[in-house]
Amino acid sequence: MNSEATLPDVKTYDVLVVGMGPAGATAAYELSRAGMAVLGLDKQAHPRYKVCGGGLSVRIDKILESDFKAVIEHTIYGVQFTYRGEEPCLIESPQPIAYMVMRDRFDHHLVEKARRAGTEVHEDERATDFHELQDWVEVITDKGRYRAKVLIGADGANSIVAQRLFPDRHLRRMPTLESEIGIGQTPVYPGEGKVLIDLGATESGYAWIFPKKERLSIGVAEFRGRTASPKGIFERFVRDEKGLATLTVPQPCGHPLPLYSSRGGALGMAAPTALVRHRALLVGDAGHLVDPLFGEGIYYAVLSGQMAAASVLGSFRDLKRSLLDYELAVSREIYPEFRIASRLARIVYTVPRLCHRLMHRYQEVIGLYYDVLQGRETYQTFFLKAKGLVKASLRELLREALPFTPKVKD
Repeated sequence: MNSEATLPDVKTYDVLVVGMGPAGATAAYELSRAGMAVLGLDKQAHPRYKVCGGGLSVRIDKILESDFKAVIEHTIYGVQFTYRGEEPCLIESPQPIAYMVMRDRFDHHLVEKARRAGTEVHEDERATDFHELQDWVEVITDKGRYRAKVLIGADGANSIVAQRLFPDRHLRRMPTLESEIGIGQTPVYPGEGKVLIDLGATESGYAWIFPKKERLSIGVAEFRGRTASPKGIFERFVRDEKGLATLTVPQPCGHPLPLYSSRGGALGMAAPTALVRHRALLVGDAGHLVDPLFGEGIYYAVLSGQMAAASVLGSFRDLKRSLLDYELAVSREIYPEFRIASRLARIVYTVPRLCHRLMHRYQEVIGLYYDVLQGRETYQTFFLKAKGLVKASLRELLREALPFTPKVKD
């Protein structure tokens, strides 16, 4: 052990996690239950309120222990798609496609799991600086100094870990505005087991209404380009959405959406998108691991936290392994999915009205997308099957329009 680490004012750990949201708490839990000495830092005390859509695709069932279901607020079976408040298209699934959670309860659940597994959790303690040493990373906070063999940055879209230790990262963060309103025992809108997504409410994104237990989350987000007035778009959506006419919606809170960016070199592994540097790793929102189609982040936060923990454990137990295993795992399992989602986003947000109208005809395609949310398909298999469905439908249209046209080989 480095003799400097024995100084009385410096506490040492195997791993230090900055940020105890879903990604950080998951990584801390996995490492602690494997016997590692883990410190988790969070600048706030849990449970802490956070405005968030709180949508979890049900594929989370495949990677998260089922005890999280105690904090589910609403189970979703369908989506009502609209375009600027008109042309509603409700597409439902016989099986759940998403769970809605309040972030204070969900995150607190994960933090307490990590604590029970052995993580030392320091709340209301803000990391302010980092020093990279040969064998350690030193973390300075507003309350103390710590050293660890590995640092996991899980501190969100405005990650200070990324700013200080990954200075070459220049990735996009899209503007998002969101509000939550209590509705008491009033029937949820747009209906029990449903969410609303409006593809025409923003310039290149969507607006949403997500039901919780006696609450609604209402928001707008841009996914391509930047709008001159996010607040104006939010106010227009609230004003024009008929289901909100009798409600007084509080002023929204703004926060950046750290979408995955495909800019970079082969496999998305060039320096601007690197997730590992020296002894530091970035997970969840800090690593911009957010789905670029509809902005799902919690699932990928949990998944990346688990991947990071696995690579840390591997590097401690086998000298032939390294933290770069984490980056390779993300490039193998997450980035290929995000690249397909990016292609879909370019289509949806370039011609949203056309896409909305096509939903009525191609409901099978939406059903396939629900299979992605349920973990039965990947974006890659979805894309191939969706193209097949559309081509088959177009051939049928041609046969109806030109019944005597000879068959043409594909």
